[in-house]
Amino acid sequence: MFPIRDTVPHRNFPLVNWAIILANCVVFFFELGLPPGELRGLFYYFGIVPARYTHPEWAVWLGLPVGDLWPFVTSMFLHGGWAHLVMNMWALWIFGDNVEDRMGHLRYLVFYLSCGVLSGVTHYLVNAHSTLPTVGASGAISGVMGAYMLLFPRSRVIVLIPIFFFPMFFEVSASLYIFLWFAGQFLSGTFSVALPGEVGGVAWWAHIGGFIAGMLLMPWLRPRRRRRRLAEDEWGLLGAWGGGRYYDW
Repeated sequence: MFPIRDTVPHRNFPLVNWAIILANCVVFFFELGLPPGELRGLFYYFGIVPARYTHPEWAVWLGLPVGDLWPFVTSMFLHGGWAHLVMNMWALWIFGDNVEDRMGHLRYLVFYLSCGVLSGVTHYLVNAHSTLPTVGASGAISGVMGAYMLLFPRSRVIVLIPIFFFPMFFEVSASLYIFLWFAGQFLSGTFSVALPGEVGGVAWWAHIGGFIAGMLLMPWLRPRRRRRRLAEDEWGLLGAWGGGRYYDW
């Protein structure tokens, strides 16, 4: 299933979400201008390389600064190709604006970066001796999807499903779509640990860690709904439902 859009419109302009998308695109176009050798060096220097921290002597030999934690932030703005970038930014465009709507601009920025960092930490813990650089915004976006599922449990998503090469569009529950997506990540991540080398090329546990981080962080970063006293002409039925004194707005 490929998501096309969700059914929840945003009320405020998603400034931070668009800024994150723009930043990722700008960095990617910078990557396109680098020769292969320099691009590889960029990924090693600013991507997450677990062995950089577990084997500092190897990092020194390779010319990487030891103890530098910035890659847990910078890695989420790097992408390995057009498909990698487009898929990530598309998912962020669909789900991120609504989460930012609920959290507010600054809280959403903190939330996004925190999910990205925690997803990187999860990948590091599961692949502590890996010498391959990990890049991409997938972990942070997984956190956004986890928060979306909790914030909008009744939302719907328009998805594209090719049937015998014919594109078919369906409307499904966003919670079901995200749950199935996470189940796929979890199964792939489990196989990657049980059968190392058989399931490679994707940081499955970064997705899992980011998703769980998003679900756990969301209640702490979502502002509490404000309540106001009812006006005199709002008593009666509305006042009864609001407990006679206040209602959410």
